Amino acid sequence: MEDCAFPPTTVETPAKLNLILKVVGKRGDGYHDLFSLMVPINLVDRLTFLSGPPGIHLTCHGIPVPDNESNLVVRAAKTFFSRIGRNPSLVMSLAKNIPVAAGLGGGSSDGAATLKVLNKLYGEPLDADGLAETALTLGADVPFFLYNLPSIARGVGERLEPIPAWPEYWYVIVTPPVSVSTAWVYNNLKLELTTSKNDYIVNPLRKDWSAIGTVLENDLETVTTARYPVIKSIKKAFVEAGADGALMSGSGPSVFGVFRSEEAARRAERYISSRVEGRVFLAGQFKEE
Repeated sequence: MEDCAFPPTTVETPAKLNLILKVVGKRGDGYHDLFSLMVPINLVDRLTFLSGPPGIHLTCHGIPVPDNESNLVVRAAKTFFSRIGRNPSLVMSLAKNIPVAAGLGGGSSDGAATLKVLNKLYGEPLDADGLAETALTLGADVPFFLYNLPSIARGVGERLEPIPAWPEYWYVIVTPPVSVSTAWVYNNLKLELTTSKNDYIVNPLRKDWSAIGTVLENDLETVTTARYPVIKSIKKAFVEAGADGALMSGSGPSVFGVFRSEEAARRAERYISSRVEGRVFLAGQFKEE
């Protein structure tokens, strides 16, 4: 089938934070069953799509990342065109700002955005279920980024429950200068320490999420901290800076503090920047236009 032409299209792809991450079991397919509360934040990459010569072509700028099939953007595009049975003529440009291998989901976000944008540009050949099924083949976090809403995630991350009226929190994120393998973290997790009954964590919050800072929890944190004790030092600095709570996101090593106002977050950003090593970011909740 002949391909279509379209004007340049640019989108922002957000990072995420895991305010709760419980691992409740390992599946036969190698994935883990999770109970997680995720929030998209306005620390973003930017992706541009335009018509080009036959094939799928990607250029990358900013933080160094591969421009081949090991990049989830290329894999997402190939998967999309395979699903709809069309031959691509696509050029993509990725401005990479979200730290890599840092527990912030930047690659998954880029992959989800690629699926969403291409589906729109090609006349929406995939319905919502088809898009979600395709996203899940790319990774456990990818379905969350199709919607970019504060959500409780279950299963491997594909069963999403959006949270209405999420508070206007601010977040300060520190990414220390180490890279963490998600596979290594999960392989070293002691599953017997987890439980499958986790609704007790969020049920008291459903009418008022403003106490979320008191229940931050991540089953993966002890694994990553054992190898990278800097995570514990960063959490301590957040407590000193007045955060409502602090936690490692995902498999790490990024650590964030939760704040109730932009002013408090900016004060903490200055305090943290002078005391820890790594990249420091200030972010609010991401909201798609």
